[in-house]
Amino acid sequence: MDPATFQIEYTCQLWREGDFIIAHAMPLDVMSAGKTEEEARNALEEAVTLFLRTAETMGTLEQVLEDAGYARVGDTWTGPDWVSVEKHTLSLVA
Repeated sequence: MDPATFQIEYTCQLWREGDFIIAHAMPLDVMSAGKTEEEARNALEEAVTLFLRTAETMGTLEQVLEDAGYARVGDTWTGPDWVSVEKHTLSLVA
């Protein structure tokens, strides 16, 4: 499969760590960062592109995507339908 001939969707999750914005592509589990949200998103798009091209070169693209929960519909790989992304706090006694 030629990476230029298909589309893939992913969910971008952003958060701040110090002076940087971290961008995480779910469910691919690819991350990148930037000084602004736009820089982080652009860096993430580049990282996802490189990740997918590398998997294609290695002949593992379909397996990687299926393992991440994707399903192929025509020329589009669709990811899971996220119900929510939540932040929880848990107290533990050591």
